Amino acid sequence: MHSALFRIETNSALIICKAVAPEEEDEKNGFRSHGQCRMISHECLEISISATDLPALRASLNSWLRLIQVASEMIDSTQIRAGIMIEGTSL
Repeated sequence: MHSALFRIETNSALIICKAVAPEEEDEKNGFRSHGQCRMISHECLEISISATDLPALRASLNSWLRLIQVASEMIDSTQIRAGIMIEGTSL
């Protein structure tokens, strides 16, 4: 078994974890890899991935990191359009 662990610091950790949560359920059906996202703190999320072989680990890493990137980009895009500031003072 092979595994990888990533910790990502972001102000949108909770939103991103909720956005990718359905992916965890999809992977429980006997695939070669399994990924999980969990909150470490309000500003840090952890992605853990395990796989039966290295090609499956690489493919799962690519998928999970891309999901995180897309979720983050969508959050940024919608905040800019709505005039919302997460890092500043208002939501």
